Amino acid sequence: MPISANRERTAFAGSLALLLALPALFFALITWQVAADGPLVRLDERLSRALVNPDRCSELLADLGNIPVAVPVLAVALGYVAVRHRDAGADRWWLPVAAAVLLMALVPALVVPLKALLARPGTPAEPPGTGYYPSGHTATAAVAYGSATLLLLPWLRTALARRALAALCAALVLGASYGLVRRGYHWPLDVVGSWCLCAVLLSSLWLFLRRTTAADVPGGTAAVGR
Repeated sequence: MPISANRERTAFAGSLALLLALPALFFALITWQVAADGPLVRLDERLSRALVNPDRCSELLADLGNIPVAVPVLAVALGYVAVRHRDAGADRWWLPVAAAVLLMALVPALVVPLKALLARPGTPAEPPGTGYYPSGHTATAAVAYGSATLLLLPWLRTALARRALAALCAALVLGASYGLVRRGYHWPLDVVGSWCLCAVLLSSLWLFLRRTTAADVPGGTAAVGR
């Protein structure tokens, strides 16, 4: 194998390690601070008091993370991608769909136990209670819209269309996150912690799709890797 190819593989492996390790590290740090009621939590509470201003717009944005809103979007993408893979003659046309469904199922499997274990109280805008970290609505939005985007990107023919889809995904996730904090449904760290957790999940899905479905889409590995 040429030296340049070895260097490219080494650089790619290093990038993948960072892609998974950095958000995992930040998630561990934030979770530790929440569990220990550390200085980051006190800063988070001051930031929340400055940001909370409940209004109708923030409530509507927060609804983007509701299961009845986000999951149907993912379901439409799953159906489209399944048909495209099957029409392309893929032997395992169902594999990308199954991977995304599994990732979506992992959200409550990971988030619910963490909520119960950490028992973080809610903001003053919420009724007394616990179980606010990490934000389930943020995780639902990130994984549903993110998975739909990763599945659809390889089937878009132009770079402009791919950029537009990625920008739409980011806007939906950021909009839901902003609404949750602005409305007072969650502390900012609840949302950021979910971002970190979902970055690991979505990176894993991207790697899986890159390795298993490249031959089924136009442009092969290059299309999946964009």
